[in-house]
Amino acid sequence: MDDIDLRLLRILQRTALMSIAEIAEKVGLSHTPCWRRIRRLEAAGVITGRVTILDPDKVGLPVSVFANVTMVSHSKTALTSFERAVERQPEIVDCYSVTGASDYLLRISVPDVAAYERYLKEQLVHLPNVDQVHSSFALREVKHTTELPI
Repeated sequence: MDDIDLRLLRILQRTALMSIAEIAEKVGLSHTPCWRRIRRLEAAGVITGRVTILDPDKVGLPVSVFANVTMVSHSKTALTSFERAVERQPEIVDCYSVTGASDYLLRISVPDVAAYERYLKEQLVHLPNVDQVHSSFALREVKHTTELPI
């Protein structure tokens, strides 16, 4: 990747709503070379998608819960089974395999505390291979970005 690719990526991380012509102008290219670079970055897997970011409060999901999950077993089969189950849970918006006292860190979006309690009791603790779940509620979002520091 060269400097133009990096400039393209910085722009696209901020907004994917700009036209190719607007992006091309900002990076100093004409329309077609700019479009080709973006397509090349997509084909290379550098750009993995383009999305619209929603305000959780305005769509009725203002509560973010961070759940530290400890597994019963660390076998490849057990972990794969858990990860596949997580992928099917729309409430789980982020899942990371982590080091430390727990095995996974989940971010779960729900409408309120009661909804999380139901989700925890009816779904989360019943996912494959779950031993323990320790939950923390976000009080306030201080920083949230999808932009990588490139």
